[in-house]
Amino acid sequence: MATINIQNLSGAKVGTLELADEVFGAVNEDLLWEAVKHYRAGQHAGTHATKNRWRVSGSGKKLWKQKGTGRARIGSIRSPLWRHGGTVHGPQPRSYEYAFPRKKLLGALRSALAAKFADGKLIVVNAFDVKEPKTKLFREALDNLKVASTALLVEEAKNGNRNLELSSRNLDGVELVRRNEVHPYHLLRYDCAIFTQPAIEKLQASLKNSISKRQRRTSEGAGEGEPKKAARSPRRRTRHEKAAEVA
Repeated sequence: MATINIQNLSGAKVGTLELADEVFGAVNEDLLWEAVKHYRAGQHAGTHATKNRWRVSGSGKKLWKQKGTGRARIGSIRSPLWRHGGTVHGPQPRSYEYAFPRKKLLGALRSALAAKFADGKLIVVNAFDVKEPKTKLFREALDNLKVASTALLVEEAKNGNRNLELSSRNLDGVELVRRNEVHPYHLLRYDCAIFTQPAIEKLQASLKNSISKRQRRTSEGAGEGEPKKAARSPRRRTRHEKAAEVA
């Protein structure tokens, strides 16, 4: 079982935390791709719209009679064949969201956490103890944690840290989310992920409990080798086979 250091905002080590192999183990890149695709589809506004012949401006009067003029027949100036006419089969406002299985989403979240830990970009702090809402002081705290690029801050859902919100919202490339709002897309988008100790412990426990019994048996039996198959009992002879032997 792997361990990770717990630091304070000054960068000093204050303890260690054990990480479950079921959560911080293998990385499924295909599952991560599916989760990111689903998240970005939900962010699609879908407000595109075109005007068909019934919505474009113009008269509906027939321009000339049907026969006898030598010209092509026409019924309305709003016809799609004419300039400034309607659009045929154009895009209309719609939602791009689609259903995504919860088990696959939790599996992608486990893979994203495992990838961050494997890259050394996962940081755990005991608490975001921000004394006053000052962006400069919080930037110094991130420098103490050796965060030079973008960062994702994950706080416990029940903790309403107003000073943390005010201190981090003006920093470019820094986003604050609650534990129950974190998504694999967030973990992959930002370079570093900073969790508080209560947030990472509860998230790890919930992700560990979401693993199916089959996956748990597979992970436990990976180091012990494949279990031996039980010996099959001999098949009982049917009535027809017994009659054939007697004859």
